[in-house]
Amino acid sequence: MIKRKLLFLIAVILIAVVAGFTSCKKADPESYRFQFQFITEEYKPLNYNDNGNLTGLGPELLKEICQQLDIPFEVSVLPWDQAYSKALETDNAVLFSTILNAHRKDLFKWAGPIASLDQVFYSSSQNPIKLNSLEDAKTIGKIGVLQDYAITQFLVGQGFTNLVYCKDILEAFNQLLDGEIDLFPSDRISANAALEALDKSIYSVSERLTIRTDLVYYAFNKKIPDDVVADFQIQLNRLKENGKVLSLYRKFMNSSDFPGSFQVYTENYPPLTFRDAYGNITGFGTEVVREIMKKNNQFADIRLTLWSIGYDLAQNNPNFCLFTMDRTPGRDSLFQWVGPLGTNTTYFYTKNGSGITISSLQDAMNLPAVGTVDSWFSDQYLRSLGFTNLVSDGDPVLMTKKLMSGQVQAFVCSSVTFPDIVHESGFMSSQVVPSFPLMFTDYYIAFSKNTPANVISQWQQALDELKADGTYGEVYRKWFN
Repeated sequence: MIKRKLLFLIAVILIAVVAGFTSCKKADPESYRFQFQFITEEYKPLNYNDNGNLTGLGPELLKEICQQLDIPFEVSVLPWDQAYSKALETDNAVLFSTILNAHRKDLFKWAGPIASLDQVFYSSSQNPIKLNSLEDAKTIGKIGVLQDYAITQFLVGQGFTNLVYCKDILEAFNQLLDGEIDLFPSDRISANAALEALDKSIYSVSERLTIRTDLVYYAFNKKIPDDVVADFQIQLNRLKENGKVLSLYRKFMNSSDFPGSFQVYTENYPPLTFRDAYGNITGFGTEVVREIMKKNNQFADIRLTLWSIGYDLAQNNPNFCLFTMDRTPGRDSLFQWVGPLGTNTTYFYTKNGSGITISSLQDAMNLPAVGTVDSWFSDQYLRSLGFTNLVSDGDPVLMTKKLMSGQVQAFVCSSVTFPDIVHESGFMSSQVVPSFPLMFTDYYIAFSKNTPANVISQWQQALDELKADGTYGEVYRKWFN
């Protein structure tokens, strides 16, 4: 009897020990195989202090990930320049919320994206600045920026020399409203939050130019193992799938349009891709991409942006798709490719009746001005050939108007899309002439280099099947016959 009671007592003790061990697992700082130093800044609504509690989209998502991985949630809040330097120097540091760009891409490892931000030049509403391009902004007196911010790095890389460094976003908007600086780049949500903190209305400033779109991530020190970063990515993807990211995005970003695990972007380039009168993204390329996703049981949102923005994002962000893109020798090694979708002929177009004749590249070189579009391969190609008479802009409609007004004597554009551009510019196709062919290229769907190879093969196989079963031909005839 005594032996039986003793055995029972030992069993109870063992159960208690095991139960105690299990219940303490999440509090054990070594329960996950790697220890972290999480670092952030005060940047509402991504990360901010609310009555002594750190909250915002970045911290709340990180809490969810840490809970799933049994990682203690402890965060240091520092000014951005200090946080950025510490993340680079500390072997186990994770910095958030961090924009991934060309400057930072190889300095960290990345899990995300968790947010998408449009960066806009703001001025005081009392300051009647007009901007049509980044080149216009370079002529403005003073542009306020913040040290080590992604948008600052971008503007420095674009050759801006009129930048003035501010201590933080609140000081920047104060200086903007006081007239001490003329422009300040910021995303809309952060601008609104900063102005509220200053007891000012969003209507006290005006948007003057959309500069770029940035995707926001968790940035890991380069010495953190790849499989550890992968654990974070897996948990984040699950939060996107189960609706948690949507809930938090609505709460903190006042939007449901959060970036998914796979990004698909295009540009306004009719009839290949464009937004119709009802606000829907459509066109030949768009319909082919949707048919491919349908075959693969993949349903990513398609986002429309400026070509220069999409092209930059595709070079830097993983799991990124951009269409449609001419496949050229200069671009071939920069992306992975699915296609071809079709063939494009690029011409030097001139105004009908202008008397201008182009029979060779040398004739085009001798013209006073030739119009091109920024980031289009035709612009890059002509510069590589030594053209010094190029006038470039990101808007092909504006360049068409310059052709018709005589500000440029020729405009380089593709035969697929130029008729729609001419029509949008308020002219007729009969008013322009394809004077000389510059190149013949095939256009494709482009993927970022760090998109998994199996994704590329799945998309190519789906496209091949669409061509074989007649679906591709039906879509083509819809848009080109």
